[in-house]
Amino acid sequence: MSLAENLQSVLSAIAAAATRAGRDPGSVRLVAVSKTWPAVTVREIVEAGQLVLGENKVQELLEKAPELPAEVEWHLIGHLQQNKVRKVLPHCALIHSVDSTDLARQISRIAGELGITAPILLQVNVANDDAKFGFPVAGVRAVFGELLALPHLAIRGLMTVPPYDDDLEKVRPSFKKLRELRDDLAAAHRCELPELSMGMSHDFAIAIDEGATLVRIGSSIFGHR
Repeated sequence: MSLAENLQSVLSAIAAAATRAGRDPGSVRLVAVSKTWPAVTVREIVEAGQLVLGENKVQELLEKAPELPAEVEWHLIGHLQQNKVRKVLPHCALIHSVDSTDLARQISRIAGELGITAPILLQVNVANDDAKFGFPVAGVRAVFGELLALPHLAIRGLMTVPPYDDDLEKVRPSFKKLRELRDDLAAAHRCELPELSMGMSHDFAIAIDEGATLVRIGSSIFGHR
């Protein structure tokens, strides 16, 4: 199958999962994860209509962005080092991976200097996995009010990367916990947190069932390197 056909297959699967969950398929957006793939390859899915792309590394995002159409919406989904914030902010529609108070403060400060407001998600390590970045659940509850008050941030929601498991029902609790945390924070702080970034190629249907609004899918579109 071509990349365009792979893309359509994934979009159909997303729509079907949303329908099974009793949700509007339009409430779930695909972030096509283009990490490690050259711009010439990524262009194939852009020309097929996929305009939301996710990159793990700042350098890859900065290299590809000038080579692809200006209407592409770039999302940074990987760990962001504080010394890369200034480089990436002007090019990034959404940062999924804000995983510390210090990083959030740095983004707000630099966004202010650039005269912009930075849309972000807070990455939460809901499974307390030592191999993953992210706020612990109790930690994000403790600092959320402080982060919400930062002047040049727009907190749009939460993100998580659960531990991989072939048994998808063992992954479901992580997605459910993130949704419940989002709902609690939105109610307690009287704010809108519309986005839940969760689910990848192997588990996105379960994530959609639990409320995902952004699913990050790479290998089902591009294949494996």
